[in-house]
Amino acid sequence: MTPAPTIALFAKYPRAGHVKTRLAPLLGENGAAQLHRRLVERTVATLRESGLPFTVHYSGACAADFSDWLGDDVPLEEQGGGDLGERLAQVEAPGIVLGADIPGLSVRHLHDAVKALEVLPVAIGPASDGGYYLLGFTQAIPQLWQDISWGSDTVLQETRDRLDSLKIPHAFLDELDDCDRPEDLAQWPWLMP
Repeated sequence: MTPAPTIALFAKYPRAGHVKTRLAPLLGENGAAQLHRRLVERTVATLRESGLPFTVHYSGACAADFSDWLGDDVPLEEQGGGDLGERLAQVEAPGIVLGADIPGLSVRHLHDAVKALEVLPVAIGPASDGGYYLLGFTQAIPQLWQDISWGSDTVLQETRDRLDSLKIPHAFLDELDDCDRPEDLAQWPWLMP
């Protein structure tokens, strides 16, 4: 039996001026950092509730700062250097990479990803902005992380094209909205600092 994938939550430390910078004009740097803090904490709570194995891949502070913030029972792994693709490529298979800026993420979405990976080698949770909030894989696929226009609205299409060119079947999960821009906040007023 294949082991359950470990969810790799990619999270930055909530330091003002270093996170959610596109929201800073509306919220200020401290407000944007507080919003990021809430999103990460909410995602970690969802991971805990899911009962699935997970690790927080951290950046922006040391492991001790993350333990103080999220709890010393949260498994931590440093993201390391390089662009996002190089950092994602370090996650071992079977794995699920996950972002922390999806307020609508639920336990069901995580379980749906695991179920999809029981049938197909890749599962993608598309984000409405043209990226994805989650990508699961049962085996290492180094090409999946190379030469992608990270941060653009073509990430999902580029990833899908790459999978198609490699003839790797994949499942799509529910599309969810992320929270990156001031206009995104209208959906989630409870996130406002």
